[in-house]
Amino acid sequence: MNGQGQLRGTVHISQRPAEANDRAAPGHWEGDLLFGTRSRTVATLVERKSRFVMLVRLPGSHTADVVADALAEAIAALPEQLRRSLTWDQGKEMAEHARFSVATGVPVYFCDPHSPGSVAATRTPTGCCASTSPAAPTSGRSRRVTSTTSPLSSTAVSTNARMEVTMSDTG
Repeated sequence: MNGQGQLRGTVHISQRPAEANDRAAPGHWEGDLLFGTRSRTVATLVERKSRFVMLVRLPGSHTADVVADALAEAIAALPEQLRRSLTWDQGKEMAEHARFSVATGVPVYFCDPHSPGSVAATRTPTGCCASTSPAAPTSGRSRRVTSTTSPLSSTAVSTNARMEVTMSDTG
């Protein structure tokens, strides 16, 4: 498989634990891709309770195997109590979700095929990162921010394999 095949064996977002839905416990993540220029792609991971954001640089491409490996490396670096679940839209880049889950112990839940907006936690931070970070890629496919004011503030810290952005509520 070239990594862009069909999603098989997916678990619907309705099966996600209640504590993820109501943001009661940390460790439940929502993810998406941010596409940039010259084939630069970054995976965004937003922790639902704290809204902590991790940007995971994808080396070279965004095929399913590359995404699974990069996300597994980023998630594995977290303390165990912060590795509870990951929710993703229906993007083919997560075709290797089962391999990711085996490597990390983190189950992956998928949104409705026609409701990618149900991964709502990634929208504002992804847009903020795309519009404010000089290191984050932007493109027509990335989430666009239509306002220059944001309910979130960010501080970027660059690392070799990924860039982490902490987000905190200001209101």
